Amino acid sequence: MHPSPTTETTVIDETRSWLKNIVLRHNFCPFAHKPYKQETIRYLVSQASEPTVITESLMRALLELRDSDTSAIETTLFITPNCFVDFDDYNDFLNVTDLLIEQLHLQGVIQIASFHPDYQFAGLSADDVRNYTNRSLHPMFHLILEDSIEHARTTHADVDAIPQTNMNLLEKQGLTETVKQLTACRQHRR
Repeated sequence: MHPSPTTETTVIDETRSWLKNIVLRHNFCPFAHKPYKQETIRYLVSQASEPTVITESLMRALLELRDSDTSAIETTLFITPNCFVDFDDYNDFLNVTDLLIEQLHLQGVIQIASFHPDYQFAGLSADDVRNYTNRSLHPMFHLILEDSIEHARTTHADVDAIPQTNMNLLEKQGLTETVKQLTACRQHRR
């Protein structure tokens, strides 16, 4: 069970803490350091609980990222704390995100990475520490410009090895410490 977020500010603060203390600390995404330091990550929170409302907001976020000046917004974390609490519902909604990318003619322009508090890779048990490479405090969709990915490929020796490297790191760290670190990113709520 996941605590229900209180405010948009809390959700953003917790997401920033997760990004800094998990993603950047462990170098899960070597390309996240630059936009984090340059403050070109846009944090969008939809408090909606209905997938249809999320779809409309996500569509706007995709178009805004497409049209953005990358010196101001290079990437977007679209966070849905009150929708898709169940991972199966979230996972099913990824089909909708694929359709949006297609309908908006954004293939090759933007891709979406997925993060969820109960993220589970196919073939892994729910308590496998390797799932934590994609576990976040709130359901979210990371909207990434393909140009940023291509640039990253030119600056990183082996992009395709990153997921396995991250999983290996977490296996070495262990489940107890991994859960402790993620939990520490959550603000204490009454």
